[in-house]
This record gives sequence, C-alpha cells and structure tokens, in this order.
Amino acid sequence: MSSAGEPAAAGNRPRTWAYGGVVAGLAGVIGIQASGFIDAAYAEGVAGDAVAIANRLADQRAAVVVMHVSLMIAALLMLVFAAGLARRLSDRLPEGTLLPAVAGGGLVLTSAACLLGTGFTTELIFGLGHLDEVVPEYAVVGAHWMGTIPWLWAGAGVSALAVASALLRHGAGPRWIGWTSLVLGGFTALFGVSPLQYMAGFTGPVWVLVVAAGFAFGDRVRQ
Repeated sequence: MSSAGEPAAAGNRPRTWAYGGVVAGLAGVIGIQASGFIDAAYAEGVAGDAVAIANRLADQRAAVVVMHVSLMIAALLMLVFAAGLARRLSDRLPEGTLLPAVAGGGLVLTSAACLLGTGFTTELIFGLGHLDEVVPEYAVVGAHWMGTIPWLWAGAGVSALAVASALLRHGAGPRWIGWTSLVLGGFTALFGVSPLQYMAGFTGPVWVLVVAAGFAFGDRVRQ
C-alpha cells in the first residue's frame, strides 16, 4: 500500500486531464462554428468595402463574443489535456520514445493558435459599439483574422498521428482511439499542409473531443 506522500500508481491516476480535453474539444467545435458566422469580410455585396464590412461586423458581435470565450476555454484546457496525454503515453511506451512529446507539443501549438485567434476580439467587441471611433480598415483586418487564425489546427493533426502510432504500433491504449486518431489526424494534418489549411479547423476539434472522451470514459486503464 502506498503511503500518503507517494505518487499514485500509473493505473490509479485521476483522469481530470481527459475531462479537460472533452471540454476543450467541445469549446473548440463551438468556437469554430461561431467563427464561421463571422462572414463580414466575405459576404456578397460587402466584401471589398471597408465601411460596409465594419458595419456588418458590428452586427455580428454576439458571434465574436461566443468565439472569443469558446476558443479561450479551448486554448487553456488544451494545455492540461496536452500534459495529461503526454504522461498517459509515457506510462505505456518504451522509455526514450518521442511520441509523448510530439503528442503534447502539437496540442500546445494548437492552443497557441486559438489564443492568437482571439487576439483582436477584445478591441473589436467594444470598439464596434462606437463605429465612429474605429478605422474601417482595422475592422477588415480583424474580420479576416477571426476567419483564418482560429482555424489553424494542424498541430492537433500531428498530435493525433502520434497517438495513432502509440496505440496501433505499441499497444499503448484502446485501438479504436488509435484508428480514430489515424483517420482524423491524417485529414487534419493533410489539410494543414495544403492550401485548404483552414479546413483543419473542422476536424481538429472533433479529434480532441472524441479522443479525450475515449480516454475519459472508454480507457480500461485508469489514468
């Protein structure tokens, strides 16, 4: 029996990190969907007109708020998920393998993209309430920024492929999580390196949500 001062055994560690990943994935899905509603820079009859874009963006402030809150939750909790996932893999993989570090690192990179994706939102949320004080061209930059940067989930694709390798090649966890990671991770990484890189925003959060739920509720080895 372990004393109170000894660390918990690998099989009895709490799965808080996985629950955090579930919330991060769900928040990422919501944030991406909210970003999709912010179409001021792309809408027909508005695109190319800075003043019209600023006015339309002002009408979409609710979506900006939802995107900001959701992606910030995803960014912060993804760090917890990254750390827990790396530890989970390290517990079951041979010493010296790079897979845990790659899996965690890809999620940290994605967290940074989510953080940066909300970089203009504070100024826009409040500034667009006083359009006479906002330079229209700044609203245009903000609209394009929110429609691109939050969608850079390629790092999650790399994490997914690392998880797939760990589970399918080394038996470090449930194989269904490995196959899910291989499929979603493959699409996410391929989107990321292609001119369609923003499509990674559709598959990356779904991978985080599904795999985190798998480790939280479907992993026979308690973490």
